[in-house]
Amino acid sequence: MPVTLTRIIVNRNHRQARSDLANRPGLHKTLMRLLAHPAGPTPRKTGGLLFRLEPGLDPVLLVQTADTPNLTGLPGGYGTTDTLDLTPLLTALTPHLPVRYRITAAPTAYRPTGAPPDPVTGRRPRGKITPLQGQDAQAWWHRKATHAGLHLTTPPDTVSRAFPSPDRPAPFYKLSQFDGTATITNPDLLATALREGIGKGKAYGAGLLTLAPA
Repeated sequence: MPVTLTRIIVNRNHRQARSDLANRPGLHKTLMRLLAHPAGPTPRKTGGLLFRLEPGLDPVLLVQTADTPNLTGLPGGYGTTDTLDLTPLLTALTPHLPVRYRITAAPTAYRPTGAPPDPVTGRRPRGKITPLQGQDAQAWWHRKATHAGLHLTTPPDTVSRAFPSPDRPAPFYKLSQFDGTATITNPDLLATALREGIGKGKAYGAGLLTLAPA
């Protein structure tokens, strides 16, 4: 299945673009227009839509889709675009290959709420989704990276990032950016993580993992 990565250099003077940069649900809605064949009850997942707003003075969006994006779906003047086929990258993944990575993720954990067990099943509630920061967030990423077929070779550089969402706050609307180096331990697991993303908040700009040669 093909995977593409589109870079959008956002036009700050575009009214819709400025609104989207300040509102992740609105940005998600705009980027959903890039899906060539949205279908099913979970069109974002079906279409493989993942995105990340890159840090820096000029707003740059990286948008991953499971097919060639429909760039005509963007509002006119929204920004300039270029698209890369990621299939060669996925097929080149091999064990022990050193890579540099970046991911902006929403680290979370379920915390007990103290609620009593269910009177019928006896099971305790799963708990409340709680955002993680600091060392807890780093430990979360280490576990996720291991499960994604990566062995971290350096401690990740971690930066907390804003997660604008004025419409409705949610417990996982806290972002951490992880940068570092790693070696590939399982190419199949890593290919799945690259396609599907990692963690929660994927519809709002979290979870997109990108790689580069180390």
